[in-house]
Amino acid sequence: MSSQEPLISIITPSYNASRSIEETIESVIKQTFQDWEMVIVDDCSTDNTPAILKRYEQRNERIRVIYLERNSGAAVARNEALKHAKGRFVAFLDSDDCWKPEKLEKQLHFMLSNNYAFTFTGYEFVTNEGVPLNKQVAAPAIISYNDMLKNTIIGCLTVMIDRYKTGPIQMPNIRTRQDLATWLAILKQGIHAYGLNENLAEYRIGNPSISKNKWKAAKMNWFVYRKLEKLNVVKACWCFSHYAYHAVVKRI
Repeated sequence: MSSQEPLISIITPSYNASRSIEETIESVIKQTFQDWEMVIVDDCSTDNTPAILKRYEQRNERIRVIYLERNSGAAVARNEALKHAKGRFVAFLDSDDCWKPEKLEKQLHFMLSNNYAFTFTGYEFVTNEGVPLNKQVAAPAIISYNDMLKNTIIGCLTVMIDRYKTGPIQMPNIRTRQDLATWLAILKQGIHAYGLNENLAEYRIGNPSISKNKWKAAKMNWFVYRKLEKLNVVKACWCFSHYAYHAVVKRI
């Protein structure tokens, strides 16, 4: 990475996000840490999203947009963004979520001062209109591979990774839970994920997107256990029961 390249690359897939994408981008622009680039991959949106993205791309040279020619899913979009990302550090932010202004600054300091490769933070749930629901998800101090199998508490919108330490990142091409599969692949190397227990992001709920379909998410969790992680049925059932319990508790 040269001195001319952004230190943090923000990975954002977008699809028919015209209702929320402006707030998402503005939450990046308002960061107290300013050495970033935002790589947005639009997954062939059919609404006004491309027009909004082109406007921001023209206004801010740190925002780069890639337009896919056919709808391919979040994994393909994120991988395309990762392929074009220039930063040593990568952070993930979906097109319907937002960050608090000090998110990047605090998390980068947390990583550099402790020499961490993989970190995440706490976050809160908000409505479609951005109204807080008074429900926060705390970040555990440390998550191992086995911890992650039983508790998918790491919010994708809070993750930051040092690619110098983890090596290249690529998500498996599955429609949902590609983030879970990616975190497991990194943790399986013996790397741990460290939590900064501050509420630094807003997770929007209520949208009819694929990531909000809990039944599909549960089925894909099972797919990850059995097909990707090759867990036997007994261990997969054990992990799934813990996952289901924690998923309910997280939303109570």
